[in-house]
Amino acid sequence: MINRIDLTRPTAPKLAHPGPHPVGVRTLDLVNRDQVDVLRATDHIRNCDRPLRVELWYPARPGTGKNLPYDSILRDGHRPCQLHGAALRGAEPAGTSFPLVILSHGWPGTRLLLSHLGEKLASHGYVVASVDHTDSTYPDKAALASTLVNRPLDTAFVRQELASVADISAFAIIGYSMGGYGALVSAGAAIAAKALTMDGAPPHGLWEPCLAPKVDPALKAIIPIGPWGRQRGLWDAKGLAGITVPMLVMAGSADDVSGYDTGMRPIFTEAINTPRHLLTFVNAGHNAAAPHPAPREAWEASPHLDFYPFEHYADPVWDSIAMNNIAQHFALAFLDRHLKGQTDRDSWLTDDFKGFPPDGARGLTFESLSPI
Repeated sequence: MINRIDLTRPTAPKLAHPGPHPVGVRTLDLVNRDQVDVLRATDHIRNCDRPLRVELWYPARPGTGKNLPYDSILRDGHRPCQLHGAALRGAEPAGTSFPLVILSHGWPGTRLLLSHLGEKLASHGYVVASVDHTDSTYPDKAALASTLVNRPLDTAFVRQELASVADISAFAIIGYSMGGYGALVSAGAAIAAKALTMDGAPPHGLWEPCLAPKVDPALKAIIPIGPWGRQRGLWDAKGLAGITVPMLVMAGSADDVSGYDTGMRPIFTEAINTPRHLLTFVNAGHNAAAPHPAPREAWEASPHLDFYPFEHYADPVWDSIAMNNIAQHFALAFLDRHLKGQTDRDSWLTDDFKGFPPDGARGLTFESLSPI
């Protein structure tokens, strides 16, 4: 038995199936040499080198590269595991004109947690960059303050660094949990002033730029999945009204981490100045849609956790592969619409559930709101 991240159920919605391009993959080690060291900042703010490892998927030239497993690590931060997909390591890129999509994991997570999206989107003509956010991965999880400051800064830096391999004039961010927080800030969601004094808030004014975040005009779409923050008062209605980028929120109605009624639904309803959608997995929890299926090693107890690692990936009700496929389907339709300008995709972004087999949308709701 091997841990596959690329499975597509025969009953998956149409856009979840692999696209026409072979997929290449390579690992990049980037360094932001002008970033604030949040964890060690004092009254004298110091800069530091911030390393960011990135997994890059891209449309590839046929017949190049080699299919190799991904070396990963479990949620406990200690046990290694391997993941298997369809991507070809070191394959030659098919070009550099494909739009960029940035994937941002949760707190904690790794760049491979959303790897199923990386491979599928690349097969449909996107360059996809998934970031290991320093201070926020399984082995190096540190104070929340670092994540709150660095998420939008990391994705902005990665976008600039990839100008030679993708079309960065139109890009999107897909963020899970705390990655959803970063995507919302990047899209203009201004944090509430009272959040500056919450437990774990970044010190020394480092978070204050998020009171009025600047939106990169090249950012054309965001997909927050299980986005964290509204249920803790990081935003209010006024702050969420600052979002100016089209948005597709994916959420589980039983999410007890980000909160559905108190957190994610208000993000959808209060972002009144942008077109937005809400895809809800009824009775799913915080693991709805984003994590790849649990590795077989995660089924075993870990001495480093007080829960089975399996619980970090799986949902008590929903099948992980089914959720992954549904997320891939809607993500592709949304990105095609807003990054590639394919207006025919509008008909795929409705509660008609176009592309689903009979009864294939059972347990899902899809809502849309226009700007006021």
